[in-house]
Amino acid sequence: MTDPIADYLTRLRNAIKARHRVVEVPASNLKKEITKILFEKGYILNFKFMDEGVQGTIKIALKYDAVNKVNAIKRLDRVSSPGLRRYVGYRNMPRVLNGLGIAILSTSKGVMTNKEASEQKIGGEVLCYVY
Repeated sequence: MTDPIADYLTRLRNAIKARHRVVEVPASNLKKEITKILFEKGYILNFKFMDEGVQGTIKIALKYDAVNKVNAIKRLDRVSSPGLRRYVGYRNMPRVLNGLGIAILSTSKGVMTNKEASEQKIGGEVLCYVY
C-alpha cells in the first residue's frame, strides 16, 4: 500500500455511503492522531484502539443525525499524496468551506487542525480537508 492515509479516508467514505455504524481500519500513529482530531471536532461519535495482532485496528463509530439520518462528515478530501506533497506556511493556511470545515496538518509539533497551527504560527503538510 503506497498511501495508507488515502486508504483510511476511503474506508471512512465507503462506510458513510453504505450507512454503516462502525468501521474498522488498520492502525498507525498518524491514523490515531487523525481519529482523535475527528472525535474532538465532533465528526465521529466514538473510537477505540484495538491492540490485536502486529498492527492493531481502530474501531470508529460514525455519527449520524437522529432525525434525517445524515452523517456529520459531508466530505473527506485527501490533499497531499506521496507523489505530490502539499506544504503550507502559517501565513497562507487553507480555509476549508470558509472556516466551517477543518484542514488536518502534519506539523513539527504533531498532527493538528489548520486553526491550531495558525494560532501557534507553524506550517506543515496538509493531509486532508474535512467538512
